[in-house]
Amino acid sequence: MALSPSARPPLADEVTAKLRAMVQSGEWPLHQRIPSEPELMAGLGVSRGTLREGIKALAHSGMLEVRRGDGTYVRATSELSGAARRMYQDHTEQHILEVRLGLDTQAARLAARHATADDVTALRALLAARDQAWTRGDYEAWARADWGFHERVAQASGNPLLHELYLSFGSAFHQDLLKQQRRPGFDGRPHEGHDLLADAIQARDEDAAVATVDRNLNSCAEWLAG
Repeated sequence: MALSPSARPPLADEVTAKLRAMVQSGEWPLHQRIPSEPELMAGLGVSRGTLREGIKALAHSGMLEVRRGDGTYVRATSELSGAARRMYQDHTEQHILEVRLGLDTQAARLAARHATADDVTALRALLAARDQAWTRGDYEAWARADWGFHERVAQASGNPLLHELYLSFGSAFHQDLLKQQRRPGFDGRPHEGHDLLADAIQARDEDAAVATVDRNLNSCAEWLAG
């Protein structure tokens, strides 16, 4: 069978892939503006039209946001998280909690099975940072530490697909935490789903880990409904 030359992918696809890699590597941080069109055209050696095709593709996927007259900003670190962020805008806090119940319980069960001593140490440190931030009224730092705790549980699960899926909801979960914090009577330092979860993970008690997450999120759901 005769061999034929491999087809070269369209230039716009190559540009899209390079832009995506810059976001995913963290070289262009989340919520920050990416370099200007002239800089990118010179760096990539492409025309304005080709560059704009690549940016348009990533804007459509939710990774980038083009602000007319201001520039282009990083909105998500992957197409998956970009899609999740857009979808969350159409759903209620109750819907978000129901999704979290499924993800968090499985992450907790697997973390209790696979977590390392370093994971447990990191979880304890994040809880300490969360409590300190809440006490001093730094709610942005509190939300970051709270989210960081749950993300580390997902990482400790040992399932990279579950971790990636959990990360895709990060921006939406973070914003949801800040919305909850503004509601009167909200407790930013619950032991269920946090301290007790860390205890269960350290003890490798899968059932206890799932139970504390279940109680925490169902309590949140009841509180929101009330």
